[in-house]
Amino acid sequence: MSELQAVILAGGSGTRLWPMSRQQMPKQFLCLDGELSLLEATVARLAPVIPRENVLIVTSESSAKGEAFVPLAPYAKLLEPAARNTAPAIALAATHFLARGQDPVLVILPADHVIRDVPAFHACLRLAIEAAREGKLVTFGITPTGPETGFGYIKATVNGETLPKVERFKEKPDAATAAAFLKEGGWYWNSGMFVWKASAIMKAVEAALPELAKVMAAIGAAAGSDDEWQRALREHFPKSPSVSIDHGVLEKAGNLYLVPAQIGWSDVGTWDAVHEIAAKDAHGNSAQGNVLAFDCRDTLVRGGKRLVAVVGVEGVSVVETPDAVLVAGRGASQDVKKIVEALASRAAQEHIVHTTVQRPWGAYTVLEEGPGFKIKRIEVNPGGRLSLQSHERRSEHWVVVSGEATVTNDGGTATLGRNQSTYVPIGARHRLENRGAEPLHIIEVQVGDYVGEDDIRRYDDHYGR
Repeated sequence: MSELQAVILAGGSGTRLWPMSRQQMPKQFLCLDGELSLLEATVARLAPVIPRENVLIVTSESSAKGEAFVPLAPYAKLLEPAARNTAPAIALAATHFLARGQDPVLVILPADHVIRDVPAFHACLRLAIEAAREGKLVTFGITPTGPETGFGYIKATVNGETLPKVERFKEKPDAATAAAFLKEGGWYWNSGMFVWKASAIMKAVEAALPELAKVMAAIGAAAGSDDEWQRALREHFPKSPSVSIDHGVLEKAGNLYLVPAQIGWSDVGTWDAVHEIAAKDAHGNSAQGNVLAFDCRDTLVRGGKRLVAVVGVEGVSVVETPDAVLVAGRGASQDVKKIVEALASRAAQEHIVHTTVQRPWGAYTVLEEGPGFKIKRIEVNPGGRLSLQSHERRSEHWVVVSGEATVTNDGGTATLGRNQSTYVPIGARHRLENRGAEPLHIIEVQVGDYVGEDDIRRYDDHYGR
């Protein structure tokens, strides 16, 4: 086991980046800046300091079993059964190693940030790692570029040293206070990136949050097989206080130091932030997808397959998905989360899942849904196989559009080619497989008094869900 381990926090919901970010596919799994998802980019920029095999992802149990299963698959994971903020997540990672007799330096990183100057980031990382080896707790402070009110601030006066001691924290300030901080100097944006030894942070947790330390001790005592560990998590982790590592632990720590970081950092937390880092034309416009824009200024447009046309607008963000369109004025994107809250209060699905849902075997797209029916397009990758399952309240009709389907249906197995079909009655145990070399596409028509995705009973699953 290496003395260096990266712990990537990937449990956030990204509500301010709706409608692209959804509960089952939040922003850390999306490609918002280039061809890599934010999670993949976070892992990639650690090389050569920390190799990929020394990366541990802390995420929700629901993410690892839902649509995010695919991007999470390559990594070692700790699965939280309940959301409890960053202090329990970080303490859990430290407990994971200490319970196994290991005490590595942990590099704690959010999964959903952008860093432009990777060499500068590596230099900061190496400085922080050396300090952590001495038992110090280290945080990264971002040199402010303006009086931002969406970030917390950290005060650390630099008097010639490369690693000043943290003096105080300030939660998200108002505009006047943020401007005063910039004028005063010595204030940094709180990046949420930390470096410390597992034993050092747990010592600080024990001093500041004894109730959390007690929960972690109970989990650590049950460490054994993966199944035993997850059972212990489900039993004890929800008892953790829901508190950030900054407020719960670091504000009370006496050995916290700051690395001043000028690394081209963005938390990409809003559509305004996405516009800020995006490539833009001479008029400040950033367009992606099937977009036509005329006489626009300072505008962000993100489209998919449908045409999005914008004319004569300035300072707005337009984001289109197959089932939702967002139009937000510049400066208002912090309030997009209010839309998500409203959708949740209506028990709507548009904040939970996309119409196209990724699965470990491929993907499905909901084409149409109404009372008593749902129509899907299903794509199964070569070698992919759905779970052996049944439904209590719906039947299914499958028509093969392309590829070759191997169908298990109530104990029998058949092979279907293009333009062939089959019927799966209510209650029948069935499975769909693609044993061929080409993608399999089918159209599925569900009929029943309930066609929700939770009407499923699994008997066997190749992917361990």
